Amino acid sequence: MVRKIFVDREELIQFAAHRFVALAQQAVERRGRFLVALSGGGTPIALYQLLTRKPYRQQLPWLQTQVFWGDERCVPPDHPDSNYRQAKETLLDHVPLPKGNIHRIRGELAPQAAAQDYTGRLLSFADSTLVWPRFDLVLLGLGADGHTASLFPGSPPENDAPALAVTAHYQGRPANRVTLTSGVFNAAYEIMFLVTGADKAQALAAVLEGKPDPVHWPAQRIHPPEGEVMWLVDNAAAGELVQK
Repeated sequence: MVRKIFVDREELIQFAAHRFVALAQQAVERRGRFLVALSGGGTPIALYQLLTRKPYRQQLPWLQTQVFWGDERCVPPDHPDSNYRQAKETLLDHVPLPKGNIHRIRGELAPQAAAQDYTGRLLSFADSTLVWPRFDLVLLGLGADGHTASLFPGSPPENDAPALAVTAHYQGRPANRVTLTSGVFNAAYEIMFLVTGADKAQALAAVLEGKPDPVHWPAQRIHPPEGEVMWLVDNAAAGELVQK
């Protein structure tokens, strides 16, 4: 695990953009394609916008890039709450990425149908040693309650269940969501957490330095046995960390 603490969100996003490009180029050189799972939430928006600008836009291997999502609300793709819509408007509409390389979760379907449909898409990109893809990069965030993707507190650990899970209702959040399970996340070559803001400080300290409690702090379920986890954190979010 790698921690990097930045002065502010802007410095963090600049580093994330450089890292995104480097991983994409390395993946294409080594494996002929770059598989990335995007995240929803507010923090990644600045990263997506930056990737549409010089020099990043010109440096990324768009033709070899395959875009997925870590989770999605079960809403139509043009809904304001859609993670796909967020990425489309801030990133995908502004880069030369072939439409066939975009693999969204079909949130307009019923939850179980959406999960089954997405499982089928994932199977077609499965690693030779796994029943799901081994992502080159997964972007994740951290909620103030310790959730990541749509793995929420109180939900039982998936015990590396295959493919996808439909999450349950939690504290007023929409019940119908589809998310990759921790088993799929943990197969990635690299997982990059983007964490900003003082409201995340308590959760971040609990996840990184607290006692193991993956039911209460689902982000603790993310620990790839062979890949790398990189925590990119601004000073505000790092405020309660002891080991800075």
